[in-house]
Amino acid sequence: MSARTMTLTHAMVLGSFCLGFGLLVATTDHFTHDEIALRAIDDLQNSLTQVIPPGIHDNNLVKDAVTVKNDEGKPVTVYRAIKAGQVTGLAYEIIGSGYGGEIHLILGVTPEGHILGVRATEFRETPGLGDRIDAAKSNWITKFTGLSLGNPPVDKWKVKKDGGVFDQFSGATITPRGVVAAIRRGLEFFAAHKAQMLETH
Repeated sequence: MSARTMTLTHAMVLGSFCLGFGLLVATTDHFTHDEIALRAIDDLQNSLTQVIPPGIHDNNLVKDAVTVKNDEGKPVTVYRAIKAGQVTGLAYEIIGSGYGGEIHLILGVTPEGHILGVRATEFRETPGLGDRIDAAKSNWITKFTGLSLGNPPVDKWKVKKDGGVFDQFSGATITPRGVVAAIRRGLEFFAAHKAQMLETH
């Protein structure tokens, strides 16, 4: 076999290997992407059921979502609970600033602006301290249920250390401070865009 033939053979083998590897990577990425997307939907639906009681709606919360722009012009996805053609509840993501970075939460509210529930969905707070915002670790975050922008008054939507009414954690004031501020902003966002959120066609 000549040197030229050997080189051509090696090039074909290498090309076939690269093609096969590329197809494998593409196929794996396709199925992995689909699996991740399905898991994300499952996580979202699980979070929504914790802040929107199942008895107040007969629709698919994920499908009946609307997009509302916040004061910064950024789109916010609002998931709407609907029963008998009327909006009975809303849920959307809010973001606070904690000791470990951003704290992602989901806030559920009634059409009147009362909190149906709040849950932390993503955070990097200190274990044993800041992670008490997780409903699985503490009932602290469940105490917001039933409150509204006027109950307590807006100027009292702070932790006690800052002159507000909400408990902070011993050794971890930054985390609850960030959560309380995020919830207050979330309620203000609802108040500013209530008509758009409740509009049905």
